[in-house]
Amino acid sequence: MKRSDLTEKLLDIKRAKGWTWKHICEQIGGMSPVLITGAVLGQMKMTKPQAAKAAELFGLSKSEEALLNEVPTRGSPMPPTDPLIYRFYELVMVNGPALKALIEEEFGDGIMSAIDFDMTVERQPDPKGDRVRLSMSGKFLPYKYYGATGNVPLYGYKEE
Repeated sequence: MKRSDLTEKLLDIKRAKGWTWKHICEQIGGMSPVLITGAVLGQMKMTKPQAAKAAELFGLSKSEEALLNEVPTRGSPMPPTDPLIYRFYELVMVNGPALKALIEEEFGDGIMSAIDFDMTVERQPDPKGDRVRLSMSGKFLPYKYYGATGNVPLYGYKEE
């Protein structure tokens, strides 16, 4: 079975049972709802205890349970064609250079980790129409300057 086949099976069961993502995430537990949802959708791996809970919840075989614990091939073709996902792409294309400049000015030469990372999704009531609030927190990872000697710093932290 391919991981994409398992994803379709899980989504079929979710639809048939009328489950919400909130329900599924509460039943599996142990990680952020964003990560659990991503794992069900085939973009993240579950721990063995989570895969066992998911297998029980969805009525999966042992081989399907094991597949939930494998490291997936992540991502999708670029640019994305789904309108909501494309807006995230557009957000980064338009605001990415400014965010990069601001992060580098504050932290130095490096990146924000998308692995040592946390994200939440919340509904923010607004009289003009509810808003989506995304909060992201990623560890700053300075570039390592290999072979640095003399007065060259070993890492790209902000120089004072």
